[in-house]
Amino acid sequence: MQKVKLPHSVEPTKSAMKRSDYRGVIASKDMERLSEAVVRCNDYVDAEVQFEKDAQGLTVFHGHLATQVTLICQRCNGELDYPVVAEFCFTPVQGDEQESDDIIPEAYEPVEVNDHGEVNLLQIFEDELLLSLPIVPLHAESECTVKQDDMSFGKIEPEQERQNPFAVLKELKRDQE
Repeated sequence: MQKVKLPHSVEPTKSAMKRSDYRGVIASKDMERLSEAVVRCNDYVDAEVQFEKDAQGLTVFHGHLATQVTLICQRCNGELDYPVVAEFCFTPVQGDEQESDDIIPEAYEPVEVNDHGEVNLLQIFEDELLLSLPIVPLHAESECTVKQDDMSFGKIEPEQERQNPFAVLKELKRDQE
């Protein structure tokens, strides 16, 4: 299958009227924030997006993204290959006339269109991939070079017993008797 590059921006309303489907790739080198967040990323991000009108007449575009990235394991500092898969569902809204939350169903994420009625697919896809990265990347315990026994450092000294501050009062009471 030939890899076709997707457009970086598109008019969702016109695409929905045509019921457009895009299947292709986006070069990961164009996603600077993603490149900074990972050690390395596959050359391409596989993307699929469909534009349509829903039962309410809202313009909707949904699809999924997939790529492979390399992260740093926070336990052993080794490299960790991680598949990133993101599902999304958006509905475009005008910036100055934000539609009320009652009109947009919870399943749709509102995305703002620019003055020309376009959305920046590259930026939206990059945001979705960044949100799909793990907060703390870790190997599975069985695959990590740092084992359970190696996770504690040093020995904890036993706490010294403190004297009871009321022991002095006890001694005074005994002296009075």
